[in-house]
Amino acid sequence: MMKRIYIIFLLSFSLFSCEKLDQAPRSTVGKDAIFVSENGLALYSNSFYNILPTASDIVRGDAMSDYIARKEVPDFIRPGAYGPRQSTGWNWDALRNINYFIQNNNKSSIPEETRNHYMGIARFFRAWFYFDKVKRFGDVPWINKPFDVNDTDLFNGRDPRKLVMDSVLQDLDFAIKHIRTTNDGTRSMITKPVAYAFKSRVCLFEGTFRKYHTSYNLSSTADEWLTQAANAANAVMEDYSYSLHTSGSGAQAYRQLFVSKSPVTNEVLLANVYDDNLALYHDANWYWTSATYGDRANFTRSFINTYLNLDGTPFTNNAQYETMEFSEEVKNRDLRLSQTIRTKGYTRINGGTVVASPPVFSYTYTGYQPIKWTLDDMFYDSGSRNDNILPVIRYGEVLLNYAEAKAELGTLNDLDWSQTIGALRRRAGIVNGTSTMPTAVDPYLQREYFPEINNPALLEVRRERGIELALEGFRFYDLVRWNKGKLLEKVWNGMYVPSLDTPLDLNEDGVLDVVFFKTMPGTPIPGVTYINVSENINGRPNPLVLSQGDRGEIIWLNTIPRTWNDRFYLYPIPEAERLINPALGQNPGW
Repeated sequence: MMKRIYIIFLLSFSLFSCEKLDQAPRSTVGKDAIFVSENGLALYSNSFYNILPTASDIVRGDAMSDYIARKEVPDFIRPGAYGPRQSTGWNWDALRNINYFIQNNNKSSIPEETRNHYMGIARFFRAWFYFDKVKRFGDVPWINKPFDVNDTDLFNGRDPRKLVMDSVLQDLDFAIKHIRTTNDGTRSMITKPVAYAFKSRVCLFEGTFRKYHTSYNLSSTADEWLTQAANAANAVMEDYSYSLHTSGSGAQAYRQLFVSKSPVTNEVLLANVYDDNLALYHDANWYWTSATYGDRANFTRSFINTYLNLDGTPFTNNAQYETMEFSEEVKNRDLRLSQTIRTKGYTRINGGTVVASPPVFSYTYTGYQPIKWTLDDMFYDSGSRNDNILPVIRYGEVLLNYAEAKAELGTLNDLDWSQTIGALRRRAGIVNGTSTMPTAVDPYLQREYFPEINNPALLEVRRERGIELALEGFRFYDLVRWNKGKLLEKVWNGMYVPSLDTPLDLNEDGVLDVVFFKTMPGTPIPGVTYINVSENINGRPNPLVLSQGDRGEIIWLNTIPRTWNDRFYLYPIPEAERLINPALGQNPGW
Protein backbone atom coordinates (compact mmCIF):
# COMPACT_ATOMS: atom_id res chain seq x y z
CA MET A 1 0.00 0.00 0.00
CA MET A 2 1.04 3.58 -0.40
CA LYS A 3 2.94 5.38 2.33
CA ARG A 4 0.23 7.96 2.94
CA ILE A 5 -2.39 5.25 3.47
CA TYR A 6 -0.21 3.64 6.09
CA ILE A 7 0.22 6.91 7.92
CA ILE A 8 -3.49 7.69 7.92
CA PHE A 9 -4.16 4.19 9.21
CA LEU A 10 -1.58 4.64 11.94
CA LEU A 11 -2.84 8.01 13.05
CA SER A 12 -6.42 6.82 13.09
CA PHE A 13 -5.46 4.46 15.90
CA SER A 14 -3.64 7.25 17.78
CA LEU A 15 -0.83 4.98 18.82
CA PHE A 16 1.39 7.79 19.97
CA SER A 17 1.12 11.50 20.51
CA CYS A 18 4.06 13.63 21.52
CA GLU A 19 4.57 17.33 21.00
CA LYS A 20 7.77 18.21 22.85
CA LEU A 21 11.02 16.45 23.64
CA ASP A 22 10.15 16.47 27.32
CA GLN A 23 6.80 14.73 26.93
CA ALA A 24 6.39 11.03 27.47
CA PRO A 25 4.50 9.27 24.66
CA ARG A 26 0.83 8.68 25.25
CA SER A 27 -0.24 5.27 24.06
CA THR A 28 -3.71 3.85 23.73
CA VAL A 29 -2.32 0.41 22.99
CA GLY A 30 0.86 0.18 25.05
CA LYS A 31 4.39 -0.50 23.91
CA ASP A 32 4.16 -4.19 24.74
CA ALA A 33 1.60 -4.57 21.98
CA ILE A 34 3.84 -2.75 19.51
CA PHE A 35 7.34 -4.07 20.08
CA VAL A 36 6.57 -7.78 20.42
CA SER A 37 5.68 -8.47 16.76
CA GLU A 38 6.94 -7.59 13.31
CA ASN A 39 3.51 -6.21 12.43
CA GLY A 40 3.80 -3.83 15.37
CA LEU A 41 7.25 -2.70 14.28
CA ALA A 42 6.04 -2.18 10.73
CA LEU A 43 3.04 -0.19 11.86
CA TYR A 44 5.09 2.04 14.12
CA SER A 45 7.81 2.61 11.52
CA ASN A 46 5.25 3.98 9.07
CA SER A 47 4.79 6.97 11.38
CA PHE A 48 8.32 8.06 10.44
CA TYR A 49 7.32 8.88 6.85
CA ASN A 50 5.91 12.23 7.85
CA ILE A 51 9.54 13.39 7.99
CA LEU A 52 9.78 13.22 4.20
CA PRO A 53 9.17 16.41 2.18
CA THR A 54 5.54 17.38 1.82
CA ALA A 55 3.94 18.34 -1.48
CA SER A 56 4.41 21.98 -0.55
CA ASP A 57 8.11 21.40 0.21
CA ILE A 58 8.61 19.95 -3.27
CA VAL A 59 6.29 22.08 -5.40
CA ARG A 60 7.45 25.35 -3.77
CA GLY A 61 10.95 24.15 -2.96
CA ASP A 62 12.76 26.52 -5.32
CA ALA A 63 10.59 29.58 -4.69
CA MET A 64 13.62 31.22 -3.07
CA SER A 65 16.46 30.71 -5.50
CA ASP A 66 18.64 32.64 -7.91
CA TYR A 67 16.76 31.54 -11.02
CA ILE A 68 13.23 32.35 -9.88
CA ALA A 69 11.47 35.71 -10.15
CA ARG A 70 8.28 35.96 -8.13
CA LYS A 71 5.63 38.43 -7.09
CA GLU A 72 7.38 39.41 -3.86
CA VAL A 73 10.95 39.38 -2.60
CA PRO A 74 11.32 36.63 0.02
CA ASP A 75 11.57 38.13 3.51
CA PHE A 76 14.70 36.09 4.16
CA ILE A 77 16.74 38.22 1.73
CA ARG A 78 14.82 41.47 2.19
CA PRO A 79 16.81 43.81 4.45
CA GLY A 80 15.42 43.94 7.96
CA ALA A 81 12.53 41.58 7.29
CA TYR A 82 13.84 38.33 8.80
CA GLY A 83 15.49 37.48 12.08
CA PRO A 84 15.27 35.23 15.16
CA ARG A 85 11.69 36.31 15.87
CA GLN A 86 10.56 35.11 12.44
CA SER A 87 12.70 31.97 12.33
CA THR A 88 11.01 28.57 12.32
CA GLY A 89 12.00 24.93 11.99
CA TRP A 90 13.18 24.20 15.53
CA ASN A 91 10.76 21.32 16.00
CA TRP A 92 11.81 18.00 17.49
CA ASP A 93 8.57 16.00 17.66
CA ALA A 94 9.57 13.53 14.97
CA LEU A 95 12.92 12.80 16.63
CA ARG A 96 11.22 11.96 19.92
CA ASN A 97 9.09 9.44 18.08
CA ILE A 98 12.10 7.81 16.37
CA ASN A 99 14.25 7.62 19.48
CA TYR A 100 11.42 6.03 21.44
CA PHE A 101 11.25 3.31 18.81
CA ILE A 102 15.02 2.77 18.81
CA GLN A 103 15.08 2.50 22.60
CA ASN A 104 12.28 -0.06 22.76
CA ASN A 105 12.98 -2.19 19.67
CA ASN A 106 14.84 -4.81 21.66
CA LYS A 107 12.51 -7.76 22.18
CA SER A 108 14.33 -11.08 21.83
CA SER A 109 11.09 -12.73 20.70
CA ILE A 110 11.58 -11.02 17.32
CA PRO A 111 14.50 -12.28 15.20
CA GLU A 112 17.51 -9.97 15.27
CA GLU A 113 17.51 -9.57 11.48
CA THR A 114 13.92 -8.35 11.62
CA ARG A 115 14.61 -5.95 14.46
CA ASN A 116 17.66 -4.61 12.64
CA HIS A 117 15.65 -4.06 9.47
CA TYR A 118 13.19 -1.81 11.28
CA MET A 119 16.01 -0.25 13.27
CA GLY A 120 17.56 0.58 9.92
CA ILE A 121 14.35 2.29 8.82
CA ALA A 122 14.29 4.29 12.05
CA ARG A 123 17.92 5.34 11.76
CA PHE A 124 17.42 6.29 8.11
CA PHE A 125 14.72 8.71 9.16
CA ARG A 126 16.80 10.01 12.06
CA ALA A 127 19.53 10.76 9.52
CA TRP A 128 17.01 12.56 7.31
CA PHE A 129 15.73 14.54 10.28
CA TYR A 130 19.19 15.64 11.35
CA PHE A 131 20.38 16.40 7.83
CA ASP A 132 17.52 18.88 7.51
CA LYS A 133 18.37 20.42 10.86
CA VAL A 134 22.08 20.79 10.11
CA LYS A 135 21.40 22.33 6.70
CA ARG A 136 19.17 24.90 8.34
CA PHE A 137 20.89 25.64 11.64
CA GLY A 138 24.41 24.18 11.54
CA ASP A 139 25.28 23.06 15.08
CA VAL A 140 22.30 21.37 16.75
CA PRO A 141 21.86 19.16 19.83
CA TRP A 142 22.58 15.51 19.03
CA ILE A 143 19.87 13.56 20.83
CA ASN A 144 19.81 9.77 20.65
CA LYS A 145 17.31 8.96 23.39
CA PRO A 146 13.73 9.93 24.26
CA PHE A 147 14.04 12.50 27.02
CA ASP A 148 12.04 12.33 30.21
CA VAL A 149 10.30 15.41 31.55
CA ASN A 150 12.91 16.05 34.23
CA ASP A 151 15.98 15.21 32.13
CA THR A 152 18.57 17.94 32.69
CA ASP A 153 20.04 17.24 29.24
CA LEU A 154 17.06 19.09 27.81
CA PHE A 155 18.85 22.32 28.64
CA ASN A 156 22.23 21.47 27.14
CA GLY A 157 23.72 23.54 24.36
CA ARG A 158 24.26 22.56 20.75
CA ASP A 159 26.72 19.93 19.56
CA PRO A 160 29.35 20.63 16.88
CA ARG A 161 28.41 20.08 13.24
CA LYS A 162 31.15 17.47 12.89
CA LEU A 163 29.77 15.30 15.69
CA VAL A 164 26.22 15.52 14.38
CA MET A 165 27.10 14.78 10.77
CA ASP A 166 29.39 11.90 11.76
CA SER A 167 26.39 10.50 13.63
CA VAL A 168 24.16 11.00 10.59
CA LEU A 169 26.64 9.03 8.50
CA GLN A 170 26.69 6.22 11.07
CA ASP A 171 22.89 6.06 10.96
CA LEU A 172 22.89 5.86 7.17
CA ASP A 173 25.55 3.16 7.12
CA PHE A 174 23.53 1.12 9.60
CA ALA A 175 20.41 1.58 7.47
CA ILE A 176 22.21 0.49 4.30
CA LYS A 177 23.59 -2.59 6.02
CA HIS A 178 20.36 -3.77 7.63
CA ILE A 179 17.37 -2.66 5.52
CA ARG A 180 16.24 -5.85 3.80
CA THR A 181 13.96 -4.42 1.13
CA THR A 182 15.69 -3.85 -2.20
CA ASN A 183 12.64 -3.01 -4.30
CA ASP A 184 9.25 -1.46 -3.59
CA GLY A 185 6.90 -1.32 -6.53
CA THR A 186 4.93 1.61 -5.14
CA ARG A 187 8.12 3.70 -4.82
CA SER A 188 6.71 5.09 -1.59
CA MET A 189 8.68 3.06 0.96
CA ILE A 190 12.29 3.13 2.11
CA THR A 191 14.55 0.51 0.53
CA LYS A 192 18.27 -0.20 0.53
CA PRO A 193 18.90 1.68 -2.76
CA VAL A 194 16.92 4.63 -1.42
CA ALA A 195 19.26 4.70 1.57
CA TYR A 196 22.29 4.60 -0.74
CA ALA A 197 20.86 7.40 -2.87
CA PHE A 198 20.09 9.57 0.13
CA LYS A 199 23.57 8.95 1.50
CA SER A 200 25.00 10.26 -1.79
CA ARG A 201 22.91 13.42 -1.37
CA VAL A 202 23.97 13.96 2.24
CA CYS A 203 27.66 13.31 1.64
CA LEU A 204 27.79 15.52 -1.46
CA PHE A 205 26.24 18.35 0.51
CA GLU A 206 28.55 17.99 3.45
CA GLY A 207 31.67 17.48 1.35
CA THR A 208 31.13 20.55 -0.78
CA PHE A 209 29.97 22.63 2.21
CA ARG A 210 33.21 21.84 4.02
CA LYS A 211 35.26 22.52 0.88
CA TYR A 212 33.77 25.92 0.10
CA HIS A 213 33.13 27.18 3.64
CA THR A 214 36.69 27.25 4.90
CA SER A 215 35.87 29.19 8.07
CA TYR A 216 34.58 25.99 9.68
CA ASN A 217 38.10 24.48 9.60
CA LEU A 218 36.70 21.26 8.17
CA SER A 219 38.14 21.53 4.65
CA SER A 220 40.63 18.75 5.30
CA THR A 221 37.74 16.29 5.66
CA ALA A 222 35.83 17.39 2.54
CA ASP A 223 37.30 14.73 0.27
CA GLU A 224 36.31 11.96 2.70
CA TRP A 225 32.68 13.02 2.36
CA LEU A 226 32.93 13.43 -1.40
CA THR A 227 34.38 9.93 -1.70
CA GLN A 228 31.50 8.57 0.37
CA ALA A 229 29.08 10.41 -1.93
CA ALA A 230 30.61 8.93 -5.06
CA ASN A 231 30.70 5.43 -3.60
CA ALA A 232 27.08 5.57 -2.47
CA ALA A 233 25.88 6.84 -5.84
CA ASN A 234 27.97 4.21 -7.60
CA ALA A 235 26.29 1.50 -5.52
CA VAL A 236 22.92 2.56 -6.90
CA MET A 237 24.32 2.71 -10.43
CA GLU A 238 26.07 -0.64 -10.32
CA ASP A 239 24.01 -2.83 -8.00
CA TYR A 240 20.42 -1.96 -8.91
CA SER A 241 18.41 -1.82 -12.12
CA TYR A 242 17.49 1.86 -12.23
CA SER A 243 17.86 3.83 -15.44
CA LEU A 244 16.87 7.12 -17.00
CA HIS A 245 13.35 7.16 -18.39
CA THR A 246 13.73 7.40 -22.17
CA SER A 247 11.88 4.69 -24.04
CA GLY A 248 8.38 4.90 -25.47
CA SER A 249 7.85 8.53 -24.55
CA GLY A 250 9.47 10.57 -27.31
CA ALA A 251 10.41 14.15 -26.62
CA GLN A 252 8.38 14.25 -23.37
CA ALA A 253 10.34 11.58 -21.48
CA TYR A 254 11.67 14.06 -18.96
CA ARG A 255 8.37 15.74 -18.15
CA GLN A 256 6.55 12.45 -17.75
CA LEU A 257 8.50 11.92 -14.54
CA PHE A 258 6.60 14.83 -12.99
CA VAL A 259 3.10 14.64 -14.46
CA SER A 260 2.61 10.87 -14.35
CA LYS A 261 -0.20 9.54 -12.15
CA SER A 262 2.03 6.67 -11.04
CA PRO A 263 5.79 6.55 -10.43
CA VAL A 264 8.00 5.94 -13.46
CA THR A 265 9.61 3.02 -11.69
CA ASN A 266 12.79 2.66 -13.72
CA GLU A 267 13.93 6.14 -12.65
CA VAL A 268 12.01 7.11 -9.51
CA LEU A 269 13.37 5.56 -6.31
CA LEU A 270 11.05 7.33 -3.85
CA ALA A 271 7.95 9.44 -4.39
CA ASN A 272 5.00 11.04 -2.72
CA VAL A 273 2.07 9.22 -4.27
CA TYR A 274 -1.38 10.75 -4.68
CA ASP A 275 -4.61 9.11 -5.73
CA ASP A 276 -7.99 10.41 -6.87
CA ASN A 277 -9.78 7.30 -5.60
CA LEU A 278 -8.45 7.95 -2.10
CA ALA A 279 -8.94 11.73 -2.30
CA LEU A 280 -5.20 12.33 -1.84
CA TYR A 281 -4.24 15.49 -3.72
CA HIS A 282 -1.79 18.36 -3.91
CA ASP A 283 -1.98 21.86 -5.36
CA ALA A 284 0.77 22.08 -8.00
CA ASN A 285 -1.52 23.37 -10.76
CA TRP A 286 -3.11 25.94 -8.50
CA TYR A 287 0.29 27.17 -7.33
CA TRP A 288 1.89 27.31 -10.79
CA THR A 289 -1.04 28.81 -12.73
CA SER A 290 -2.93 31.11 -10.36
CA ALA A 291 -2.31 34.86 -10.51
CA THR A 292 -3.40 35.20 -6.87
CA TYR A 293 -2.83 31.95 -4.96
CA GLY A 294 0.87 31.25 -5.26
CA ASP A 295 4.11 33.16 -5.79
CA ARG A 296 3.70 33.59 -9.56
CA ALA A 297 7.17 32.09 -9.85
CA ASN A 298 8.96 32.26 -13.21
CA PHE A 299 12.44 31.58 -14.47
CA THR A 300 14.86 34.39 -15.17
CA ARG A 301 16.41 34.89 -18.59
CA SER A 302 19.91 34.55 -17.15
CA PHE A 303 19.11 30.96 -16.21
CA ILE A 304 17.18 30.12 -19.40
CA ASN A 305 20.31 31.19 -21.30
CA THR A 306 22.19 28.26 -19.75
CA TYR A 307 20.16 25.63 -21.65
CA LEU A 308 22.40 24.31 -24.43
CA ASN A 309 21.57 24.09 -28.10
CA LEU A 310 20.70 20.65 -29.40
CA ASP A 311 24.11 20.46 -31.05
CA GLY A 312 25.71 20.75 -27.60
CA THR A 313 27.02 24.29 -27.99
CA PRO A 314 26.19 27.07 -25.54
CA PHE A 315 23.21 29.15 -26.64
CA THR A 316 25.13 32.26 -25.65
CA ASN A 317 27.78 31.55 -28.29
CA ASN A 318 25.30 33.16 -30.69
CA ALA A 319 26.37 36.79 -31.02
CA GLN A 320 22.70 37.83 -31.22
CA TYR A 321 21.49 36.00 -28.13
CA GLU A 322 20.88 39.13 -26.08
CA THR A 323 18.37 40.56 -28.57
CA MET A 324 16.74 37.33 -29.68
CA GLU A 325 12.96 37.27 -29.24
CA PHE A 326 11.23 34.59 -27.20
CA SER A 327 9.80 32.67 -30.15
CA GLU A 328 13.29 32.31 -31.63
CA GLU A 329 15.42 31.78 -28.54
CA VAL A 330 13.54 28.63 -27.48
CA LYS A 331 14.12 26.82 -30.79
CA ASN A 332 16.62 23.97 -31.21
CA ARG A 333 17.44 23.94 -27.51
CA ASP A 334 17.86 21.17 -24.96
CA LEU A 335 14.51 19.35 -25.01
CA ARG A 336 14.09 19.86 -21.29
CA LEU A 337 13.46 23.55 -21.95
CA SER A 338 10.17 22.87 -23.73
CA GLN A 339 9.25 20.39 -20.98
CA THR A 340 9.96 22.91 -18.23
CA ILE A 341 8.42 26.14 -19.58
CA ARG A 342 5.69 27.05 -22.06
CA THR A 343 7.09 27.20 -25.61
CA LYS A 344 5.79 26.72 -29.14
CA GLY A 345 3.55 23.67 -29.35
CA TYR A 346 2.51 23.58 -25.71
CA THR A 347 -1.22 22.99 -25.37
CA ARG A 348 -3.72 22.61 -22.55
CA ILE A 349 -7.18 21.10 -22.28
CA ASN A 350 -10.10 23.39 -21.53
CA GLY A 351 -13.39 21.55 -21.07
CA GLY A 352 -12.25 18.79 -23.40
CA THR A 353 -10.90 21.17 -26.05
CA VAL A 354 -7.18 21.32 -26.81
CA VAL A 355 -6.01 24.93 -26.86
CA ALA A 356 -2.67 26.53 -27.68
CA SER A 357 -1.14 27.91 -24.48
CA PRO A 358 1.63 30.46 -24.76
CA PRO A 359 3.04 32.21 -21.68
CA VAL A 360 0.24 34.14 -19.97
CA PHE A 361 1.21 37.56 -18.65
CA SER A 362 -1.57 37.55 -16.11
CA TYR A 363 0.68 34.98 -14.40
CA THR A 364 4.22 35.35 -15.71
CA TYR A 365 6.44 38.37 -15.21
CA THR A 366 9.41 37.21 -17.27
CA GLY A 367 7.77 35.15 -20.03
CA TYR A 368 9.38 31.92 -18.87
CA GLN A 369 6.33 30.23 -17.33
CA PRO A 370 6.95 26.81 -15.73
CA ILE A 371 4.99 23.68 -16.64
CA LYS A 372 7.14 21.03 -14.99
CA TRP A 373 4.70 20.09 -12.22
CA THR A 374 1.40 21.08 -13.85
CA LEU A 375 -1.10 18.78 -15.49
CA ASP A 376 -2.30 20.04 -18.85
CA ASP A 377 -6.01 19.83 -18.11
CA MET A 378 -7.26 23.15 -16.71
CA PHE A 379 -9.60 21.21 -14.46
CA TYR A 380 -6.71 20.93 -12.01
CA ASP A 381 -6.01 24.68 -11.84
CA SER A 382 -8.46 25.59 -9.08
CA GLY A 383 -7.78 24.18 -5.63
CA SER A 384 -5.91 21.07 -4.51
CA ARG A 385 -6.83 18.66 -7.29
CA ASN A 386 -3.53 17.27 -8.53
CA ASP A 387 -2.98 13.53 -8.30
CA ASN A 388 0.31 13.33 -10.20
CA ILE A 389 3.16 11.85 -8.21
CA LEU A 390 5.98 13.98 -6.80
CA PRO A 391 9.44 12.34 -6.97
CA VAL A 392 11.49 12.67 -3.80
CA ILE A 393 14.58 10.78 -5.00
CA ARG A 394 15.23 9.79 -8.58
CA TYR A 395 18.04 8.24 -10.57
CA GLY A 396 18.82 11.47 -12.42
CA GLU A 397 19.88 13.02 -9.12
CA VAL A 398 22.04 10.01 -8.28
CA LEU A 399 23.92 10.44 -11.57
CA LEU A 400 24.45 14.12 -10.84
CA ASN A 401 25.65 13.38 -7.30
CA TYR A 402 28.18 10.89 -8.67
CA ALA A 403 29.44 13.24 -11.38
CA GLU A 404 29.78 16.22 -9.06
CA ALA A 405 31.54 14.29 -6.33
CA LYS A 406 34.02 12.85 -8.84
CA ALA A 407 34.55 16.25 -10.46
CA GLU A 408 35.23 17.84 -7.07
CA LEU A 409 37.69 15.05 -6.27
CA GLY A 410 39.41 15.50 -9.64
CA THR A 411 38.77 11.87 -10.63
CA LEU A 412 35.94 12.28 -13.17
CA ASN A 413 36.85 10.60 -16.45
CA ASP A 414 35.28 10.27 -19.89
CA LEU A 415 33.45 7.05 -18.99
CA ASP A 416 31.99 8.66 -15.88
CA TRP A 417 30.95 11.65 -17.98
CA SER A 418 29.22 9.50 -20.60
CA GLN A 419 27.35 7.48 -17.98
CA THR A 420 26.13 10.54 -16.08
CA ILE A 421 26.11 13.99 -17.66
CA GLY A 422 26.26 12.51 -21.16
CA ALA A 423 23.33 10.19 -20.45
CA LEU A 424 21.20 13.04 -19.12
CA ARG A 425 22.01 15.17 -22.15
CA ARG A 426 21.33 12.37 -24.62
CA ARG A 427 17.85 12.03 -23.13
CA ALA A 428 17.48 15.78 -23.65
CA GLY A 429 18.22 15.39 -27.37
CA ILE A 430 21.74 16.83 -27.23
CA VAL A 431 23.85 15.14 -29.92
CA ASN A 432 27.43 16.27 -29.30
CA GLY A 433 29.76 16.32 -26.32
CA THR A 434 28.07 13.50 -24.45
CA SER A 435 30.89 10.93 -24.59
CA THR A 436 33.91 12.96 -23.54
CA MET A 437 34.47 15.65 -20.96
CA PRO A 438 34.63 19.30 -22.06
CA THR A 439 38.01 20.95 -22.38
CA ALA A 440 37.00 24.62 -22.48
CA VAL A 441 34.90 26.70 -20.11
CA ASP A 442 31.72 28.39 -21.27
CA PRO A 443 32.48 32.10 -20.72
CA TYR A 444 28.81 32.99 -20.13
CA LEU A 445 28.26 30.33 -17.47
CA GLN A 446 31.51 31.21 -15.78
CA ARG A 447 30.92 34.97 -15.88
CA GLU A 448 27.28 34.93 -14.78
CA TYR A 449 27.38 32.18 -12.17
CA PHE A 450 30.74 30.68 -11.22
CA PRO A 451 33.70 32.98 -11.99
CA GLU A 452 35.82 31.17 -9.39
CA ILE A 453 35.50 27.79 -11.21
CA ASN A 454 38.04 27.13 -13.98
CA ASN A 455 37.45 23.39 -14.33
CA PRO A 456 35.34 22.95 -17.52
CA ALA A 457 33.86 19.64 -16.37
CA LEU A 458 32.84 20.95 -12.95
CA LEU A 459 31.24 24.01 -14.57
CA GLU A 460 29.20 21.77 -16.86
CA VAL A 461 28.19 19.49 -14.00
CA ARG A 462 26.80 22.53 -12.20
CA ARG A 463 24.98 23.64 -15.35
CA GLU A 464 23.48 20.19 -15.70
CA ARG A 465 22.39 20.04 -12.07
CA GLY A 466 20.59 23.36 -12.33
CA ILE A 467 18.70 22.30 -15.46
CA GLU A 468 17.93 18.68 -14.64
CA LEU A 469 16.74 19.38 -11.08
CA ALA A 470 15.05 22.72 -11.76
CA LEU A 471 12.05 23.33 -9.46
CA GLU A 472 12.66 20.13 -7.48
CA GLY A 473 13.74 21.96 -4.33
CA PHE A 474 17.53 21.64 -4.53
CA ARG A 475 18.67 25.05 -5.72
CA PHE A 476 18.80 27.11 -2.51
CA TYR A 477 20.89 24.56 -0.64
CA ASP A 478 23.07 23.99 -3.70
CA LEU A 479 23.90 27.69 -3.52
CA VAL A 480 24.47 27.35 0.22
CA ARG A 481 26.92 24.48 -0.06
CA TRP A 482 28.78 26.13 -2.96
CA ASN A 483 29.08 29.38 -0.97
CA LYS A 484 27.18 31.16 -3.76
CA GLY A 485 24.43 32.90 -1.84
CA LYS A 486 25.25 36.19 -3.57
CA LEU A 487 23.58 34.78 -6.70
CA LEU A 488 20.28 35.49 -4.98
CA GLU A 489 20.96 39.15 -5.69
CA LYS A 490 20.90 38.63 -9.47
CA VAL A 491 18.51 40.81 -11.43
CA TRP A 492 15.14 39.23 -12.14
CA ASN A 493 15.25 39.59 -15.91
CA GLY A 494 12.84 38.34 -18.53
CA MET A 495 12.47 37.92 -22.26
CA TYR A 496 13.68 40.49 -24.77
CA VAL A 497 11.07 42.96 -26.04
CA PRO A 498 12.18 44.53 -29.36
CA SER A 499 9.92 47.57 -29.26
CA LEU A 500 6.91 49.19 -27.64
CA ASP A 501 3.38 48.89 -29.05
CA THR A 502 4.30 45.83 -31.12
CA PRO A 503 2.07 42.77 -30.67
CA LEU A 504 4.07 39.57 -30.10
CA ASP A 505 3.05 36.05 -31.07
CA LEU A 506 5.01 34.09 -28.49
CA ASN A 507 4.22 30.59 -29.71
CA GLU A 508 3.90 31.33 -33.45
CA ASP A 509 0.36 30.03 -33.73
CA GLY A 510 -0.85 33.08 -35.63
CA VAL A 511 -2.55 34.56 -32.57
CA LEU A 512 -1.15 37.73 -31.03
CA ASP A 513 -0.47 37.36 -27.31
CA VAL A 514 1.03 40.43 -25.65
CA VAL A 515 1.90 44.10 -26.20
CA PHE A 516 4.23 46.21 -24.06
CA PHE A 517 3.31 49.88 -23.94
CA LYS A 518 3.79 53.19 -22.19
CA THR A 519 0.66 54.81 -23.62
CA MET A 520 -2.38 52.56 -23.84
CA PRO A 521 -3.73 52.53 -27.41
CA GLY A 522 -7.23 53.84 -27.98
CA THR A 523 -8.31 50.62 -29.67
CA PRO A 524 -6.73 47.57 -28.01
CA ILE A 525 -6.59 44.34 -29.97
CA PRO A 526 -9.14 41.87 -28.58
CA GLY A 527 -7.58 38.91 -26.77
CA VAL A 528 -4.16 40.55 -26.39
CA THR A 529 -2.67 41.24 -22.96
CA TYR A 530 -1.34 44.78 -22.54
CA ILE A 531 1.59 45.36 -20.17
CA ASN A 532 2.47 48.87 -19.02
CA VAL A 533 6.25 49.34 -18.83
CA SER A 534 6.27 53.06 -17.99
CA GLU A 535 8.93 53.96 -15.43
CA ASN A 536 6.25 55.33 -13.10
CA ILE A 537 2.54 54.58 -12.73
CA ASN A 538 0.40 56.99 -10.73
CA GLY A 539 3.51 58.59 -9.29
CA ARG A 540 5.06 55.33 -8.09
CA PRO A 541 7.94 53.33 -9.59
CA ASN A 542 6.68 50.59 -11.90
CA PRO A 543 8.07 47.20 -10.79
CA LEU A 544 8.06 45.94 -14.42
CA VAL A 545 10.09 47.89 -16.97
CA LEU A 546 12.33 47.29 -19.97
CA SER A 547 16.08 47.44 -19.52
CA GLN A 548 16.53 50.11 -22.22
CA GLY A 549 13.30 52.00 -21.64
CA ASP A 550 11.57 51.45 -24.97
CA ARG A 551 13.07 47.99 -25.60
CA GLY A 552 15.25 45.38 -23.94
CA GLU A 553 14.90 42.63 -21.38
CA ILE A 554 12.01 42.70 -18.98
CA ILE A 555 13.23 43.77 -15.54
CA TRP A 556 10.94 42.76 -12.68
CA LEU A 557 10.86 44.11 -9.13
CA ASN A 558 14.24 45.80 -9.22
CA THR A 559 12.59 48.45 -7.06
CA ILE A 560 12.89 46.32 -3.92
CA PRO A 561 16.40 45.42 -2.71
CA ARG A 562 17.53 41.84 -2.30
CA THR A 563 20.61 41.60 -0.12
CA TRP A 564 22.66 38.53 0.70
CA ASN A 565 24.65 38.45 3.92
CA ASP A 566 26.89 35.54 4.81
CA ARG A 567 24.95 34.99 8.02
CA PHE A 568 22.15 33.69 5.76
CA TYR A 569 24.07 30.47 5.17
CA LEU A 570 22.48 29.41 8.47
CA TYR A 571 19.06 30.31 9.78
CA PRO A 572 18.88 31.97 13.19
CA ILE A 573 17.89 29.94 16.23
CA PRO A 574 14.29 31.04 16.96
CA GLU A 575 14.17 33.61 19.72
CA ALA A 576 11.44 31.76 21.65
CA GLU A 577 13.65 28.66 21.90
CA ARG A 578 16.60 30.66 23.21
CA LEU A 579 14.42 32.17 25.91
CA ILE A 580 13.61 28.65 27.08
CA ASN A 581 17.19 27.42 26.76
CA PRO A 582 19.83 30.19 26.61
CA ALA A 583 22.55 27.54 26.26
CA LEU A 584 21.55 27.14 22.60
CA GLY A 585 23.33 30.36 21.74
CA GLN A 586 22.86 31.99 18.35
CA ASN A 587 24.32 31.56 14.89
CA PRO A 588 26.95 34.08 13.74
CA GLY A 589 25.61 37.45 12.66
CA TRP A 590 22.10 36.96 14.03
